Amino acid sequence: MTNLRFILWLFCTTLTWVIVAIVLAFYGTWMTPVADNPAGFERWAIQKIKEENPGSTAMILISQGEITGRYFSGPQHVDANTLFPTASFSKWITALAVMTLVEQGTLDLDAPVARYLRRWQLPPSDFDNNQVTVRRLLSHTAGLTDGLGFGDYLPDQDLPGLVSTLKAPLSASGVRVIEVGQPPDDFLYSGGGYLILELLVEEVTGVTFAEYVERAVLNPLNMQRSTYAPIEQFDNFTPNYDTQGNQAPFYRYASHAATGFASTAADLSRLAEGLLTRNPIRPIKPRTLNLMLEPHGYFAGSPIWGLGSMLYVTTSQGTTIFGHDGANEPAINASMRLNPGNQSAIIVLTSGAGLLASNIGSQWVLWQTGLPDFLSIEQVIISALAPILIGSTAILLILVLWRRKRKSS
Repeated sequence: MTNLRFILWLFCTTLTWVIVAIVLAFYGTWMTPVADNPAGFERWAIQKIKEENPGSTAMILISQGEITGRYFSGPQHVDANTLFPTASFSKWITALAVMTLVEQGTLDLDAPVARYLRRWQLPPSDFDNNQVTVRRLLSHTAGLTDGLGFGDYLPDQDLPGLVSTLKAPLSASGVRVIEVGQPPDDFLYSGGGYLILELLVEEVTGVTFAEYVERAVLNPLNMQRSTYAPIEQFDNFTPNYDTQGNQAPFYRYASHAATGFASTAADLSRLAEGLLTRNPIRPIKPRTLNLMLEPHGYFAGSPIWGLGSMLYVTTSQGTTIFGHDGANEPAINASMRLNPGNQSAIIVLTSGAGLLASNIGSQWVLWQTGLPDFLSIEQVIISALAPILIGSTAILLILVLWRRKRKSS
């Protein structure tokens, strides 16, 4: 074998193995769940929280429709009724509220959203604004290119009104424009789309967004402490913490729908139980929930987003692990994931630990299904590194030995 042929063989076989190893990684081949039973997972999660969160944590585990695990921690008292900001988890609450209007026949998922809006309209662009529908706004497939990320407002700053924010929304990096900047149907996360949905709810109901969500979603489930008001005005709330455990300022946001929802572990457990299909008290009908779980947004060909719902993985039984995560500054993180196949769920609320809640949620999905979710791409790639190195080394050794054998024969 000539040197050139040897190099070509080595390159092609190694490249093939790298591709195979990465593909297998996305099926969880190289990843090991942190536990093999509920008690073991709970112990692992508690230890992870103790190691990584100097701030506040609330965690609820549900199995077979019943709460089987609870853990609360923080420099100040934390319990199941402690209020936490939930960041972009708010979008899921918004989606549930919008879908109640779809159930009532008030909204048509596929009608141009402009039909329902009076106080504001999308600005003209190179694309057809009539393609912006409720369905596409819910699933981040409307072609909006704002990339919001709403900016932080301190308690002593005036919050702009809803229409003013739609006209000139403030992000962490400056003022953005909410407009259609690409053709519809390709997934592109848009906070601006949920700001439009906030206006939509107000236009068709004649009440404020917060009032409608309370009436349609929170009250039926007895979610008594969940709120869009600043949490520091209530009893039993968590301070904001940074990742060093230092208290940070409270921030407010100019969109209730996209990022302004605050809740408790107890309230979110009621929501989880209401969405697990054996529960008689539901915020929406089972067929409406099924609509929310139909795939609309894709990443690398895999479904990741429905109508407001994150679609984490599809199980071997064909059911979908769904829910929503959220993260904001300085270190706010919320994760809630549900497995309707076995009536199980996890709720994690943190302040002070970066993306710890999402990471625990991802490990829960891996434990439940053996599959990594789409938020675990970094861990998936890392899991493939050792197999790639070992396999590549084995390929090199095999080819070297084969070459020597051919030369000696």
